[in-house]
Amino acid sequence: MNEVTPVKQIQIPKRLTTALVNSLTAGVVPRVGLEHIAVGRRAEVASILQDMDNISEGGAAFRLITGRYGSGKSFLLQMIRNYAMDREFVVADGDLSPERRLVGTKGQGLATYRELMMNMSTRTRPDGGALEPMLQKWIVSLQQEQMQAAGLRPGDPALHEAVELRIYAVCNEMQNLVHGFDFAKVLAAYWNGYKLGEDDRKAAALRWLRGEYPNRTEARKELGVGAIIDDDNWYDYMKLWAEFAVRIGYKGLLLFIDEGVNLYKITNSISRQSNYEKLLTMFNDTMQGKAQYLGIYLGGTPQFVEDERRGLFSYDALRSRLMDGRYSSSSRRTYTSPILKLDMLSHEEILVLLQKLRDIHAMHFGYEAQLADEQLIAFMQAAVNRLGAEELLTTREVVRDFMDVLHMLHQHEELSFEELLGEREREHAVNANDRKSGAKDDLDDFLAEFEL
Repeated sequence: MNEVTPVKQIQIPKRLTTALVNSLTAGVVPRVGLEHIAVGRRAEVASILQDMDNISEGGAAFRLITGRYGSGKSFLLQMIRNYAMDREFVVADGDLSPERRLVGTKGQGLATYRELMMNMSTRTRPDGGALEPMLQKWIVSLQQEQMQAAGLRPGDPALHEAVELRIYAVCNEMQNLVHGFDFAKVLAAYWNGYKLGEDDRKAAALRWLRGEYPNRTEARKELGVGAIIDDDNWYDYMKLWAEFAVRIGYKGLLLFIDEGVNLYKITNSISRQSNYEKLLTMFNDTMQGKAQYLGIYLGGTPQFVEDERRGLFSYDALRSRLMDGRYSSSSRRTYTSPILKLDMLSHEEILVLLQKLRDIHAMHFGYEAQLADEQLIAFMQAAVNRLGAEELLTTREVVRDFMDVLHMLHQHEELSFEELLGEREREHAVNANDRKSGAKDDLDDFLAEFEL
């Protein structure tokens, strides 16, 4: 019997194997545990980790991560998101959609801001909702700092005064930035609500910071602030959040925005160009040093970028900035360019991935892994044959089908791998013949109707 070649065994907590098995079975990217199934992408990851070093020193980065559906764009974005939190960055992620764009006449840009704020995360709050915990952590750390420096005790009036001075010092620094005065005023309002135990005031400040005020009148009435975050200025506030994150002890702010293809799908050419213009602004800010401590990572398909009729390359200013340099080629790439193009995983990399999935599945359900590497290769070959062309084989399809195989073999112990694979291939062949037969019948009916 063929031997099973185990991947280097690392004991993975049950909560992580549960998330991995459930997510991969459903065909979605797990939020946690990705490091246990990551293969390939070393050059891309190394390049983005270099971005993080630059961002933590006051720089900025903008990257377009492109690849076909199922090639691993979302996986890479999620993996980098987790790496960033481990390195003490604040991260925020969201998907674009018809309701969420970079700019729009019906508040679609603000909807994107709200999505990013809802998903704002840190290492201690990895699942989103980190806005208020960040503010509370900041205030508590200032209190501890002043208690140690001046020998003050909790409840001492002098402690409140010292903390307030430090908070206003940070706010004063922020006031020199675009929209910084209003941002600082709201932070001060949160502190006053925190200090006095006024929950309504704290809630109003958080509501403003999340972009939830519908008009300036209401914001002025509740907070004394004459501005709100809206569709036109939300990106400016993201730059403020990046600056503020560093002032309260983090390395910077990284935005992970997926499904950029939804900008390509905008049918109105004026609206589409407006979104591309906003993207150009974000690109220029990060490339020219107008933004600090900020990284922007946008995922999309090659068509979204390269289509000269509707894609980013239809906007000349973006095309001139994003297109490959004269000396780049498909065989020799630079990983410092604004576009990271993801190729499909190689067969060797897919084999390593299947080995990891086999072992994680066995670990999760508590059995001894049985499938040998030769059987994994046979599964890959069957997938290639079924799709009819090697180029059509995507990692997402392979993973979903393989998880299905693992579940079937685990739940039906009388079934062998060869029997299961043989049944599936016979069904595929029958279905293919049925499709051919159906197409021939449709053609015969068409010819008979016109007596041809």
